[in-house]
Amino acid sequence: MAELRIYLFKRFERFWHWSQAALIITMLYTGFAIHGYLGGFEFKTLLLIHEYAAWLLITLWTFAIFWHFTTGEWKQYIPTFQKIALVARHYAWGMFRGEPHPFHQTPKRKHNPLQRLAYLWLMLMINPLIWVSGLLLLFFSYDWILLSSLGLYLNEVAWVHTAAAYMMLLFFIAHVYLSTTGHTPLAYIRAMVTGWETSEDEPQDKSPSSAGV
Repeated sequence: MAELRIYLFKRFERFWHWSQAALIITMLYTGFAIHGYLGGFEFKTLLLIHEYAAWLLITLWTFAIFWHFTTGEWKQYIPTFQKIALVARHYAWGMFRGEPHPFHQTPKRKHNPLQRLAYLWLMLMINPLIWVSGLLLLFFSYDWILLSSLGLYLNEVAWVHTAAAYMMLLFFIAHVYLSTTGHTPLAYIRAMVTGWETSEDEPQDKSPSSAGV
């Protein structure tokens, strides 16, 4: 069967994805270095880079949220359990046996059921924990008395922030690994670079595959 090329990821999606990845890597590195697990920079430099990366990521997410809601792309993340057992079976052992993926991407359905649940967990659990605890540390780390007046303690907030960072690291590792499980190891990564995905299956909707913004 002839290969089909489907335009999945628009320019802003690709910019947002790779910029977010770079900023998250920066924050993970500087965060763990601040705790003394890694070296390379002085403490004040690490803290400054960490804070700048955080503000850049907040700005990026603000634009990304606006873009998703104005374009309707937020619907890509609505959870669904259709074919979820088949997708779980594929990741558990089907892909190791060379079986084709049971879910086929289209411009209207870019994420399989497990991806949608994973992204929902990221957006509703990991990200809020990181940002709420991080902003509390940023604004109240030098005024722990005011922080305690809110019923919170600096050490507890720091532990929550660190735990959320580990959760983000685990998500990042799983995300990178699963990005290599396409029909070729670089297929998914190439699609996020160029926007185009190749498939041997007929598209499941009639969305145009022309380039967009």
